[in-house]
Amino acid sequence: MARLLQRVVDPPHACTYLPDQVASLDTRLMVDVEPDELEAMLSRGWRRFGPVYFRPLCSPCMGCVTLRVPVATFVPSSSQKRAAKKAASLRREWSAPRVDSERLRLYGAWHAQREIARGWDPSVLDRQRYAQDFAFPHPSAREVAFYDDADGGRLVALGIVDRTPNAFSAVYFFYDPARARDSLGVANVVLLLDDARRLGLAHVYLGYRVKGCASLEYKERFGPHEVLVGRPAPNVEPEWVPGSSS
Repeated sequence: MARLLQRVVDPPHACTYLPDQVASLDTRLMVDVEPDELEAMLSRGWRRFGPVYFRPLCSPCMGCVTLRVPVATFVPSSSQKRAAKKAASLRREWSAPRVDSERLRLYGAWHAQREIARGWDPSVLDRQRYAQDFAFPHPSAREVAFYDDADGGRLVALGIVDRTPNAFSAVYFFYDPARARDSLGVANVVLLLDDARRLGLAHVYLGYRVKGCASLEYKERFGPHEVLVGRPAPNVEPEWVPGSSS
């Protein structure tokens, strides 16, 4: 059963995603969170990094909208099919998340490119920080690694995924910036949905969609999808409604 160790509510500050807005997060440090408990939190708009669970408290913006894709009705677009087809030449391996020099190098190269292309703040992860954020021991935590056997089995992309009784949650994804034209991020989502269908899962959670933020707005291109209404409390049944695609 989940145990809450600490709760912090951020004071209002400049939003990372929408510079003209003010943001605040409800952040909780929790341990012993079981997969069914995580799924209940996901369905109410929470996200997880390591032992940290968070949800926006921003008002009145409400720009961070939780989005999930029902597996049974998902229909990939032509471009999404092409991305998945390109990725078919790569070897995908599911395992427990781990940290090593290869993963640290890949994350560093990817994030450095994003800092240049999208103005992100620098993020240097050492082994300890990577282990906490991406490889923290959790019964739901998985990684799916993409290897290029035509290039000596080199790691070219990696996704962090949570598996709950009825869903996948796509936590994070990074890739070799030299492979940017292969749209591996798009392929990762399509392949997760394929995996979920084979496993009989109902949804794939994609986290927050933020209109006006290129790093998060793309999520609405996967459809049909659903969006969460508001920020329901633990004792309130979450309401999901059909979302619109751009």
